[in-house]
Amino acid sequence: MKAILMAAGIGSRLAVNPTKPKCLWELGGEPLIVKTVRMLTENGFDVHLVVGFKHEMIEEALKDYPVTFHYNPFFRVTNSIGSLWFAREALTGEEDTILGNADVYWEKPLMDQMLASEYQALMLGDVERVESGDYFFLTDENNCIIDYGKQLPLERRTCEYVGLCRLKKEFIPGFRDRMDDLISEEQYNLWWENVLYENCREYPVHVLDVNGAFWGEIDYMQDYNRIKDYVDSKQQ
Repeated sequence: MKAILMAAGIGSRLAVNPTKPKCLWELGGEPLIVKTVRMLTENGFDVHLVVGFKHEMIEEALKDYPVTFHYNPFFRVTNSIGSLWFAREALTGEEDTILGNADVYWEKPLMDQMLASEYQALMLGDVERVESGDYFFLTDENNCIIDYGKQLPLERRTCEYVGLCRLKKEFIPGFRDRMDDLISEEQYNLWWENVLYENCREYPVHVLDVNGAFWGEIDYMQDYNRIKDYVDSKQQ
């Protein structure tokens, strides 16, 4: 199995002048990205990380782990679709692949849920976070995405997006082609997830609820404090 995580961004919503990537913020005495990579490598994943801002710091933090790094030199002017494009050679279609954002804290139960699903394209959502979340999905009776966005009205929200997805190997060649099409159209301002969103009518994307499992994406300081409190409570 393979995992490709995006870690190139600056994280400007957290600080006017960020000094390190969000994935290096410490939780329980170690960087978030170390926790994530250790979980994945211990469970047999081939881990790839797309870096950009302060990439040397991330590479140093992970020097003891078998990680393949991909560098996005345009991290200041592209959104995350640009980062995934720089790792496109890792999208081989030879194995199921998890795609995710490196500033997400998640644990093994979520990994197990994704791997157990047989859907071709699966994204994680949280039905308990429709009022206070950051990015939302509206799904149909089959739990497939039919609308999405930060500004979805409350009555059109089924869940908050977790920041993780799993693609079956058979789905990946077409996904890669659709990503290349968006890049050729100079859609550099999109997220990597837009490759799925903009084609979800033709290529259904299922959403799996996390069923109350803890997770968190560091968008703002309150997100970090919430995750930190959770990790600290587990270590007591």
